[in-house]
Amino acid sequence: MTAPRTAQTIARPFLGTGPAVRAVAGSVSSTAALLAERRLHQPTGRRGLRLGFADGTGSRVYRETAVDVEDPREPAVLVVVFRLRAVRGRGHALFRWESELNTSLFAGFPGFVSKLWLAHDDRDRYRGVYEWDGPERARDYVRALGWVLSLVSEPASVQAVVFPGLHRDEVLQEPDLLADHGAPAWSVLTAVDPPPAP
Repeated sequence: MTAPRTAQTIARPFLGTGPAVRAVAGSVSSTAALLAERRLHQPTGRRGLRLGFADGTGSRVYRETAVDVEDPREPAVLVVVFRLRAVRGRGHALFRWESELNTSLFAGFPGFVSKLWLAHDDRDRYRGVYEWDGPERARDYVRALGWVLSLVSEPASVQAVVFPGLHRDEVLQEPDLLADHGAPAWSVLTAVDPPPAP
């Protein structure tokens, strides 16, 4: 019998200002190199998918970011959630447009593979669903970027869950793979509509 997988939930406190700024600056520099090498892409095949979660909410994918890398040796799915301060109504459309400028804040972190950007749900929360190579690298990323997100978000709303040993695309095919990890309901994918092509 296989031992149940255990997810790790990450919330405040995150890294302090100095370490977070250094980590994000490193990502910006690495992202510039990825762009110069044409290794950073925005695939469109998953845009429009609606992802449903165990807390009864759901969101549509409005963008994907992916980097050309070898298959992860230590795959991990990372789900991040946050609620922006004072963004309501038309402000959401403006944020979705502006958010592309934020790509350099994460795409250059070591181990980044891909991110699905989800629009706000009916509780005004945004999510990102990532694939990472290395659960510890995913945790390092959250600790650094959590500080940045806390500047523009309701601080208590910034949380993340790392699901080790899983590829993002296998989770999109079989959402039940995120069940039974002991993770909070907002992070547990339950449905993908329409189901992605295999």
